[in-house]
Amino acid sequence: MVSFKQAATSLLPIIFVASLFTGCAGGSLTTREGAGIGALGGASAGGLIGAAVGHPAVGAAIGGALGLGAGALVGDQLQGQEIRQQQQDQQIQDNQTELNRQRQELESLRPQQGEY
Repeated sequence: MVSFKQAATSLLPIIFVASLFTGCAGGSLTTREGAGIGALGGASAGGLIGAAVGHPAVGAAIGGALGLGAGALVGDQLQGQEIRQQQQDQQIQDNQTELNRQRQELESLRPQQGEY
């Protein structure tokens, strides 16, 4: 059985490296958050699996790296969806503004039709 001190000692470098990558990564906040969450989750799961076979540090390192990549991909996809949603919302707002402008123009033309 792995003690808490051994597990913490093996996970600290992974957490430090993951925080460096996620803090300095170019991408969006969602991508960085996904990478950070994935790295921590992967390192935890990898550490547990590695502890079961007698190599918690190796398991944590591999799990952290895989989790970092997977989390970044998921975060990037979520960010893409958020951007598309914002663009659609903007298009809906623009369409509503144009519709209101055309309604006002029609209303201003109606009284003039009766004068002819």
